[in-house]
Amino acid sequence: MYLHRISILNYKNIKEADLSLSPKINCFIGNNGVGKTNLLDAVYYLSFCKSHSGTMDAQNVRHDADFFVLHGFYKDDEGAETDVYCGFKRRQKKQFRKNKKNYERISEHIGVIPLVIISPSDSKLIQEGSEERRKFIDGVISQYDKRYLNALLAYNRALQQRNVLLKNEGSDPLLFDIWEEQMAENGSYIYMKRVEFIDRFSPLFQYFYSFISLERESVGFAYSSHLHDGADLRELLRGSRGRDALIGYTTKGIHRDDLEMLLHGHPIKRVGSQGQNKTFLIALKLAQFDFLRNINLKMPLLLFDDIFDKLDALRVQQIVKLVKEDNRFGQIFISDTNREHTAAILKDCGGDFVIYAVDGGEFSCIEKGGSDEAQ
Repeated sequence: MYLHRISILNYKNIKEADLSLSPKINCFIGNNGVGKTNLLDAVYYLSFCKSHSGTMDAQNVRHDADFFVLHGFYKDDEGAETDVYCGFKRRQKKQFRKNKKNYERISEHIGVIPLVIISPSDSKLIQEGSEERRKFIDGVISQYDKRYLNALLAYNRALQQRNVLLKNEGSDPLLFDIWEEQMAENGSYIYMKRVEFIDRFSPLFQYFYSFISLERESVGFAYSSHLHDGADLRELLRGSRGRDALIGYTTKGIHRDDLEMLLHGHPIKRVGSQGQNKTFLIALKLAQFDFLRNINLKMPLLLFDDIFDKLDALRVQQIVKLVKEDNRFGQIFISDTNREHTAAILKDCGGDFVIYAVDGGEFSCIEKGGSDEAQ
């Protein structure tokens, strides 16, 4: 499935835009802060029902407006069309519809239009705490496993309730048993699926890193969890009640899992250069793309948001080679300040493309090629 047209009203700095898109490569060129990333964020929103930046919906409304509207028109390989609509008005509940039908739960939309974005904000996967790395794992698995997403939601609800009990002196032990049972049941499934994912994901990641770095470095992961070696989460939670009550939160469980990111066997956070960190993150997201494509037989949309900064010429060249492989990727969105990178990607690609110049939240088509899709 690919996005052949997007309509935007009052989203961030974009007052109004209606863009026809290429089924292959879509480039957005302009200075920093003009709206390139906001356009990609709108595409992301239509897949995940939220902004990639994590901002609240009210903050996504253009500063002098009361609402925003995003409307995406998609086509599959047979030409069948799907439209996805999102409307949000300040102080009201947002509307999210597929083919003019409201979802009972917005979470039902996750995975309908798989998408992978590579952006500068990915640096937090390396630089920040374990929560960011768990979000990455959960975000991938949730796009193809609805049971996992439901188990994650249920686990987090139970965790929240247990933390409330910990803060209330004299809470009924039977209530602890109820919530800990739910945490254990859902946590076991989440742990099992995370282990399966990492086992299958690691070889893909190592392939992409080796390709981009020209096999100059070795990388890997170390997954840590309280549930390793067959540990029973019920027993761990019951045994930690006293200590947890003293500090006011739950110290055992899959919400404490981490995925350590390694370069030559050491944490890349401590030993990696800017270029190595950037290569690690790009390889991570390209592996995510390949994994999702292979596991659910849907071609995800691929978004590159200003990814070439801090990479040497050889690594940029390797990424360009990957992008040019027609059979590996479907629809691609690229934002950049440098037209040279775009020219290198489009040169001899022999496919469809469209290039938009971006300035002040406005978009103008400056070049296109291939089919009539972006006319």
